[in-house]
Amino acid sequence: MKICIYGSGAIGGYLGVRLHQAGAEVSLVARGAHLAAMRENGVTLLMGEERTVVRPRCTDNPADLGPQDYVVVALKAHSVPGVVPAMQPLLGDHTAVVTAVNGIPYWYFYGTGGAFDGRILETVDPDGAQWHGLGPQRAIGCVVYPATEVVEPGVIQHVYGDKFSLGEPDGSRSERVTALSQAMEAGGLRAPVLDRIRDEIWLKLWGNLCFNPISALTHGTLEVICGDTETRAVAKAMMLEAKEIGDRLGVHFRVDVERRINGAAAVGAHKTSMLQDLERGRPMEIDALLSVVQEMGRMVEVATPTIDVVLALVKQRGETAGCYSRPVPAAPAVPEVVAAQ
Repeated sequence: MKICIYGSGAIGGYLGVRLHQAGAEVSLVARGAHLAAMRENGVTLLMGEERTVVRPRCTDNPADLGPQDYVVVALKAHSVPGVVPAMQPLLGDHTAVVTAVNGIPYWYFYGTGGAFDGRILETVDPDGAQWHGLGPQRAIGCVVYPATEVVEPGVIQHVYGDKFSLGEPDGSRSERVTALSQAMEAGGLRAPVLDRIRDEIWLKLWGNLCFNPISALTHGTLEVICGDTETRAVAKAMMLEAKEIGDRLGVHFRVDVERRINGAAAVGAHKTSMLQDLERGRPMEIDALLSVVQEMGRMVEVATPTIDVVLALVKQRGETAGCYSRPVPAAPAVPEVVAAQ
């Protein structure tokens, strides 16, 4: 089984080590000092007192690798459209693309039927770069739950979690998703195959869409945001707006709002990924976690007043910090001037 992890940072590197240990032929696509360290010293995974070093193939040039059975996309969501051309050498006739990214994936409306079937979400897939360049038929959904960190180039610290939920867009237990699940479980991961992967995507997004931007604006941890009555109320309002959108799209939320918030509070003094990106001057995942929810709300005619306000504020916060750039809208068509007869 040939598996390329495209974006082999904290999560991608962790997954790559585990799959390599399970006997898969793993290749890691990375760049910079992290890539140099992995090439020279191997990939080091720290889990508790255990230190594991493996030596999969590492490169910054996908053309070196050839077609794969699976390409696991483990980049920040906003980075994916720009690398679609570079991914082409990895795609064979039967290659599956596993979207291990935060937020709503590019293939969300593939095969759903109804009014939105085939709809491209511009906030996460501008001009349909992924839809046309990767193809929705290749997609396997993946919801990532572990927390990991690159503590130095080539060295990944596992913090908690081992679950990667998988699912075909059509809900089937296909041969390809079953084989991937088995390979991941052989590497010591939990990889359940779900028949409603969109529900799982929304369950994780439900917290990310509020806690991430609120934390970026306030610098509060999950414990602080959920424990303060006012910021908790803002998060709840955003979640209820999102739930109405999800309800209209047929999403089933298996927990209620209060339980979801309490679950986040139980994590404790944790900084969200968006706050960490802001503090480190890295690009923030605003569009995949929040702008897309606003876009979907407009599609199903659900008002999102709280989301709209928080989104406007966090976009400006990201811009002033140099961590976010608004997508450039396409130029309007110039109307043809017809001379009077």
